[in-house]
Amino acid sequence: MPNFRNGRMSEDIKREISGLIREEIKDPRVNSGLVSVVRTELSGDASHCKVYISSIEGVEAAKTAVKGLESASGMMRRHISNKLHLKKCPELKFIADNSIEHSAEIARMLEKLEESGSDKLEN
Repeated sequence: MPNFRNGRMSEDIKREISGLIREEIKDPRVNSGLVSVVRTELSGDASHCKVYISSIEGVEAAKTAVKGLESASGMMRRHISNKLHLKKCPELKFIADNSIEHSAEIARMLEKLEESGSDKLEN
């Protein structure tokens, strides 16, 4: 069970990586679509951090973005270490996730249900 400090550091890392994706990383694999950091999981000893990446374009776009992020991980670790004043920055492991695509699909299904429900009420 992660303690309070690890949870807070995990959220700080998530915020910094999200900012780097938006502003600093110029790799076309990463900026190809709407790429987002879904969540981060920091290990108990803060030596490893899993970063879950999702894209609205689907899991394949997320996998492509993960490849771009892996190539920029050194720069990201340096930035995170300087910004958060860490002596040792955790290793970043990027994992493709399909949660944004899944939630968009659920929203579409709910919209269809709402439309069909309003059609029945009108008749």
